[in-house]
Amino acid sequence: MAFFEHSSNKKIYYEVHGEGKPIVLLNGIMMATMSWHMFIPALSAGNKLVLMDFFDQGQSDKLTDQAYNQDLQVEALKGLLAHLSLDKVSLAGVSYGGNIALKFAAEHPDMVDRLVAFHAAPKTGAWLKDIGKSWILSIDDPNNFYNTSIPIIYSPEFYNNNPEWVAARQNFLTSQVFTNKDFMQALVRLTQSADDYDISGKLSNITAKTLIVSAESDPLTPLADQKSLKDGIKDSELIILPGCGHASMYEKPALFTSLILGFINSSFQGM
Repeated sequence: MAFFEHSSNKKIYYEVHGEGKPIVLLNGIMMATMSWHMFIPALSAGNKLVLMDFFDQGQSDKLTDQAYNQDLQVEALKGLLAHLSLDKVSLAGVSYGGNIALKFAAEHPDMVDRLVAFHAAPKTGAWLKDIGKSWILSIDDPNNFYNTSIPIIYSPEFYNNNPEWVAARQNFLTSQVFTNKDFMQALVRLTQSADDYDISGKLSNITAKTLIVSAESDPLTPLADQKSLKDGIKDSELIILPGCGHASMYEKPALFTSLILGFINSSFQGM
């Protein structure tokens, strides 16, 4: 719907839907604002929903001329909130976006009311870093990249029990997305931008009430990562989704939406 110019003279694409308490929903690494279109009616019915494409995602500028890490994405988020005159928001993010949300909340605690982090981690460990390297090695072949990167984000139950949905998804990705060289090179840069992510020593800075969401069948960001987040963040809660994988928004969309809205909009402050 609109762009704003970041201080680096690069443009960030964003959308605003609805009115009410602001929720900023942050993309996973292969996602863009368009990935959330099916969720917009529910998430904006009683809230102001803000979507954004990180640098190297969707309609935001591609950073072909510079190296960067996730600090730049945090700066872009802060710049967007200033552009929208939002002093305090609730954040929800998935995977890459969940890590950005955590990093933002640790560095700007006064700007975050509530935080929902799906499939996030305190740092990029050797396991996840090497998975990222395997993605990069397979980017030149759409089918190889699909088989390397996609099955692992779903639970075996979902993947095996929804063959038509999976086949349609595979056809779409291998014919229209993973054949796009600009998209794939941007994905390489996004993957590498997370290599030095580590907020394990800053978790105590987070003051927002926080919901950490884990999935029982998620090898990318396993339960041990979310338990570390729970141990490090005061006033945090941990939920484990049974029979679900890393892509919980697609496997359990109603539950995904309910967790965000229920946790962020609840007036209950606890004991």
